[in-house]
Amino acid sequence: MTAFKSGDPTTLNRLYGRQTGHKLRLGQQELADTLLPALSVPDEGSVTAASLFGYDRPLHFEIGFGGGEHLAWRADLLPDHGFIGCEPFLNGVVTALGHIREAGLANIRLHMGNALDVLARIPDGSLSFVYLLHPDPWPKARHAKRRMMNPGPVAMIARKLKPGGEFRFGTDHPIYLRWALMVMNGHPDFEWLASEPANFLTRPGGWPETRYEAKARRLGHEVWYFRYRRI
Repeated sequence: MTAFKSGDPTTLNRLYGRQTGHKLRLGQQELADTLLPALSVPDEGSVTAASLFGYDRPLHFEIGFGGGEHLAWRADLLPDHGFIGCEPFLNGVVTALGHIREAGLANIRLHMGNALDVLARIPDGSLSFVYLLHPDPWPKARHAKRRMMNPGPVAMIARKLKPGGEFRFGTDHPIYLRWALMVMNGHPDFEWLASEPANFLTRPGGWPETRYEAKARRLGHEVWYFRYRRI
């Protein structure tokens, strides 16, 4: 997962943590060499649904998609929508490519790297959904500036969402939970879509379980789900 300092989000371009893991198998390397270039977000220019998919459509953006289970599930559920997924970790990207190829999904584009680099190039008010699911919590206090849930990135997310658009956030880490609530509490651009504890203790419809969430539950962790509407 990518993490950034707070402050001006346009300057938050440092990646923390590793970007590669175990050596790719032959089939995975083939996906990285052939399918990834075909599905990659262009390196320059405005990023719009029309530029990526040929015509305007609702646009979704996932920050740090891990293995791509949620991204692929949502894209399969909504074939007339467009999806952008950003993930700096190569092994996660090739896992997502496998899901895309297996399901024959034509409505996904990927960026292997810093999510905010792409988000900054999306015109304001363009996104219908933004997803931040189980980000790296960076639990030590001195690393708090590395968390994606910080004022700078959240301000950029707000600008890119259209009025009525939705920001979904999930975590199983209590330190990150408290931090996120502090950042989002009373945020002028967002309305928290919760009226009772069941709203954030139960996974909403249309929100599939990721492998990270499944692992958290196996470890006995509680998982929290947050939905915020762009005012």
